Amino acid sequence: MSAPRLETRGDAGAAARAAARFVAAGVRRAVAERGLAAVAFSGGSTPLTMLEALVAEDLPWASLHVVQVDERTAPHGHADRNLTQLEETLLAKTPLAADNLHAMPVQEADLERAAARYAALLAERFGTPAVLDLVHLGLGDDGHTASLVPDDPALALTDCDVAVSGEYRGYRRMTLTLPILDRARQRLWLVTGAGKSAMLARLVAGDRSIPAGRVQARDAVVFADEAAARAIDSA
Repeated sequence: MSAPRLETRGDAGAAARAAARFVAAGVRRAVAERGLAAVAFSGGSTPLTMLEALVAEDLPWASLHVVQVDERTAPHGHADRNLTQLEETLLAKTPLAADNLHAMPVQEADLERAAARYAALLAERFGTPAVLDLVHLGLGDDGHTASLVPDDPALALTDCDVAVSGEYRGYRRMTLTLPILDRARQRLWLVTGAGKSAMLARLVAGDRSIPAGRVQARDAVVFADEAAARAIDSA
């Protein structure tokens, strides 16, 4: 059974810094090989330390393109928007070009059409079909990743790269789908905290009954802290 490789660090900060170094290495390699790097980031509180550590890296920022893994249908600048975190870290504190931060158009009235337009943008910039160099993913306490949540129709889509979910924890969301996640050259998971321990154990066991377990495990690595890895260590 295929599963991502697990890298455990002592605490959440150490795991996040290790993840930042992994992202930085992937960016440098992609730019050296293809002239640009396309990296998709998830939102939430867990990756903030990773993004702050990435700010300090010496990267070819002019050649980096940042894509969103998912986004809530909240106003621009809202604390719940994943874009807000990207703007306040990578855009405000690095030479990343504003035009190279590709925001999901979640404020459009027709979300389905907006999702199709975002997919077309990715194809225009990163190939047809679009291939991202690295995708950063998180893991929910219900096993969701990106905004691919249990029992949502978006989880079953195979013919599009971007979709709109039903309402989940207060918001509809735009999300990358399994096909584009699986085509990425690398997948990076950052999972911290005891509350993620049970789902992390299922992820690294290759459990396809949870959404996260359906993501391609080849060329995938999980950086976790000891608290999140506890259920694995005790198995």
